[in-house]
Amino acid sequence: MQLNTMSHLPAEPEFEQAYNELASTLENSKLFTEKPEYRTALAIASIPERVIQFRVTWSDDKGNVQVNRGFRVQYNSALGPYKGGLRFHPSVNLSILKFLGFEQTFKNALTGLNMGGGKGGADFDPKGKSDAEIRRFCQAFMKELSRHIGSETDVPAGDIGVGGREIGYLFGAYRTIRNRWEGVLTGKGLTWGGSLIRPEATGYGLVYYVGHMLEHAGRGTFEGKRVAISGSGNVAQYAALKVIELGGTVVSLSDSKGALVSGDSASFTPEHISTIASLKIQRKALTDFKHDGQFTYLEGARPWVHVGKVDIALPSATQNEVSKEEAKALVAAGAFIVAEGSNMGCTQDAIDVFEAQRKEKGAQSIWYAPGKASNCGGVAVSGLEMAQNSQRLQWTSEQVDERLKDIMKDAFTAGLTTAQKYVEAKEGELPSLVAGSNIAGFIKVAEAMHDQGDWWADN
Repeated sequence: MQLNTMSHLPAEPEFEQAYNELASTLENSKLFTEKPEYRTALAIASIPERVIQFRVTWSDDKGNVQVNRGFRVQYNSALGPYKGGLRFHPSVNLSILKFLGFEQTFKNALTGLNMGGGKGGADFDPKGKSDAEIRRFCQAFMKELSRHIGSETDVPAGDIGVGGREIGYLFGAYRTIRNRWEGVLTGKGLTWGGSLIRPEATGYGLVYYVGHMLEHAGRGTFEGKRVAISGSGNVAQYAALKVIELGGTVVSLSDSKGALVSGDSASFTPEHISTIASLKIQRKALTDFKHDGQFTYLEGARPWVHVGKVDIALPSATQNEVSKEEAKALVAAGAFIVAEGSNMGCTQDAIDVFEAQRKEKGAQSIWYAPGKASNCGGVAVSGLEMAQNSQRLQWTSEQVDERLKDIMKDAFTAGLTTAQKYVEAKEGELPSLVAGSNIAGFIKVAEAMHDQGDWWADN
């Protein structure tokens, strides 16, 4: 069932890619053979329950009126309130938000928490804006969004361009407009309802997930492993710090302008990561990172073809950041694990390269993990923040971290065992985590939808 045959719909390339990636793995498994009625569930689950688009007018510092497009895609609420981030970036459009909301639905299912899927944002660019301009934009954005969200309805979080500052302005606007203090946003400040470990959660969770991959594949631990990471935001920073803590060597980071790759004897230290984090808070580029020649800066490049021999690759920047050619370069560089810290970080062609290698090389092959499983730690801790808000309590870092570890183990196990059940494999072949995770998340959502009457089988 290829979505891109629906020619009466406007082109939505990112969403079509996400849909076709999930649909193809379902088609190529035993699922539809054993349960053909699930084709109906897929057709229904592929359409959002609600798409909200609205105008956002605000004043810049010179008093000029500015206008942007705001969105909220409320994709699926069978498992709980809609849950997913808000993205402020000039590239934001309906296709990107539908892809993210679609992925979020099945990602949230893999956490085991009661959360549906959604995504939203605006084509507003926070870069170059003053704090006052960002505050006015957030207040104008929330003026409309507040009509459609609530702690039991839809609980947004941050995403690209929406960090702690923006969440604060958005939460304050909601509280003023609705005269309610409730856990309507996650990623809040620690003194007003936020959760410990939330900033670290996606990066930490990614590394915990990869730890289970290493163990299952008989590849040991992170100790002594060379790890290439893209991005330099929260996900990349905390993944890097956890890799270093566990004995691995981080050999690259990147941003939208280029990549930093370590030399023969250098690697990133916690001090380097702290300096880069400070630059990113100031919205500065990696070109401002002073490193005394320890690293090579590659303008306009991604790290994958430049990192030399690596064991593990963690794409943690944005969608489609690993191409077919870059996937082949990672295979040639000896990488044996690729796990996405970003959403849909690999193109379909890249995934095909990794999956072909997995089928061909057996236990010694490269093993790929999709973002809906490997980066679900962030939204998992957002779910834990919702639970803490409901209890009017704050858990300790240790409590949250232990829950995060359990959730990542469960997400890994669900993908692994579901692949073993529904996907044919040769003796000694590593299970397909992309297929297993897709099927596991889909089954959980589809069964909840069926029980609630959202779809039904022919008698």
